[in-house]
Amino acid sequence: MPVTIKDVAREAGVSISTVSKVINGAPSISQATVERVNNIMKSLNYFPNQNASNFARQSTRNVVFLTRLERDVAFSNPHMFEIMCGAQKALSDKNYNLSLMSISSDQEERELIKKIIAQKSADGVILHGSVINRELPSLLVNTNFPHIIIGRPDFESQLCWIDTNNYLSGEIAANHLLDCGYSKIAFIGGHEHDMISTHRLQGFQSAMEQKNIEVSGSYISFGDSTKDSGYTQMNALLDCGIRPEAVICENNGIALGVVKSLGMHGLSIPDHMAVITFDEYPFSHIIEPMPTVVNINVFDMGMQAGSTLIRKIKNPSLQVQSYTTLPELIVRGTTRRQKI
Repeated sequence: MPVTIKDVAREAGVSISTVSKVINGAPSISQATVERVNNIMKSLNYFPNQNASNFARQSTRNVVFLTRLERDVAFSNPHMFEIMCGAQKALSDKNYNLSLMSISSDQEERELIKKIIAQKSADGVILHGSVINRELPSLLVNTNFPHIIIGRPDFESQLCWIDTNNYLSGEIAANHLLDCGYSKIAFIGGHEHDMISTHRLQGFQSAMEQKNIEVSGSYISFGDSTKDSGYTQMNALLDCGIRPEAVICENNGIALGVVKSLGMHGLSIPDHMAVITFDEYPFSHIIEPMPTVVNINVFDMGMQAGSTLIRKIKNPSLQVQSYTTLPELIVRGTTRRQKI
């Protein structure tokens, strides 16, 4: 005979309703009773019917992580999976499941979210920045559906989002190089209209302006965030009239190309050129010498996204638009304090 909730109640010396309240996390039950009931359930090998519990709570205990999954996305956007792992950790700690769903178009995304809301198949959604479009605010805000977006949208809205402060990341990178004694500093970015690249560039320019150091227009360039692009752009910098003393690479891929270019020109790092990049992964641990980085703990960012969404589920009117997870400078062998 399978163990029932009645068996648990009898063994624990409490009512069936008390066992039910323990299972559903009711705050009115004392901690001693919670521990006793949980120990009895464990000793009897009793597992509550989760579907029945969810039905009683009018909750699915399910959260959808919505993103674009394309071929080689694990290499082109590895941070997305680290964010997802962090979100899953925060959600599982509160007994929520995380479901991964992919969309291929804005229209498909809108219809999918409408379906999730209508069918009540999830309590909320986490949306990766890659799937955000201008049609979403009216759907999510008007229905008051719990959501959190990873990355600040590039348009004004009432959507709830969290992001890391890439502007501050750019300032940190520039200030480190300035503190080391470099003044001729170049910036190699990704796509010119990429918001992360743009914000990091703005932070770099702000730090330079605060030190009254003018940045030559030839020291700022954009490409396509790849090793080949970094190689090409570094070659162009080395051919300009006055070579920079240091270069900020907007990502690891660009840094790989920059290091290759400097090696091909027989230039030593950091003796002839200092190099700093952003983020520990995916390539910083295979670049030689190992680069100084401004790192973002994206796992923690995912955890905060999960925790924030749970707060939204409990209080759908909660409005969240904030930066989170501060950047951290990790100094290694590609930068060094200049001798005076």
